[in-house]
Amino acid sequence: MAALLDVVLPVFLVIGAGYLAVWRGLFSDSGVDGLMVFTQKFAIPCLLFSAIATLDLGEGFDWRLLVSYYAGSATVFALGIAGARGIFGRSWPDAIAIGFVALFANSVLLGLPITERAYGSDALVPNYAIVAIHAPFCYVLGITTMEIATAQSRAPLRLLATVGKAVFRNGLMIGIMIGFAVNLSGLPIPGIVGEALDLMIRAALPAALFGLGGVLYRYRPEGDAKVIAFVCILSLLVHPAIAFTLGSLATGLSAGQMRSAVLTAAMAPGVNAYLFANMYGAARRVAASSVLIGTALTVLTASAWLLILP
Repeated sequence: MAALLDVVLPVFLVIGAGYLAVWRGLFSDSGVDGLMVFTQKFAIPCLLFSAIATLDLGEGFDWRLLVSYYAGSATVFALGIAGARGIFGRSWPDAIAIGFVALFANSVLLGLPITERAYGSDALVPNYAIVAIHAPFCYVLGITTMEIATAQSRAPLRLLATVGKAVFRNGLMIGIMIGFAVNLSGLPIPGIVGEALDLMIRAALPAALFGLGGVLYRYRPEGDAKVIAFVCILSLLVHPAIAFTLGSLATGLSAGQMRSAVLTAAMAPGVNAYLFANMYGAARRVAASSVLIGTALTVLTASAWLLILP
């Protein structure tokens, strides 16, 4: 267990440093906002662009990997909605927002560094395949369900426009799309451009983790303890359990694919879950607190899954 904590704890120490710096007034809120803009609109899109541009698409995009991960995503989304409605009596908008929190795992800021520390950078190929369609899958599913349930967008074209804006204005998605364009066209990346990208990439995850700690300081938990516990169980236990079961019994994943699918599924809800809730003004307190508490609990649950995985 000590060896597993050696893998996981450094990631959370960087997050904790960001949290502590903002808490003690050593780093301003505006500084956190600027850091997150840099990482989410520039540095991490560069990382994803470089990864997708050089990815072996035939090897990386294995349908068995994607089914094992995204079947679990869709299941916890449905369970989140059903539980929020049937058990906790929340309104339809609240229930869908709660389902989205369970759905949207932090595949980039937590999934990538923990997998890399555990298994090395060469193990990230399946992670990048999952990340490449993560935002489109989650936003299309979440926004479409919300718009239909709340009848805000009866016209199909308007619904399509709403979904498209959410997906394709996302900096991470833009980096992924440009990466696919370069990969499929076979265009080489000039050496000088590649070196500049490497500089941005080296800054991406450490800066993003520190900034994430500062962001989490804003999301102090307030009430809704039972709903938050329900969401954390779906995110940290049920989703990875489904991925593990499907990967073992149904789709026959390789050891590397299994590690990436299960560890990514085991990550806490990402900050985008709160942004979705805020966009619709639904279950914002549940979303914010679930991001914070789930991130803290990931220290334990990720270590447990590392112990279970081959």
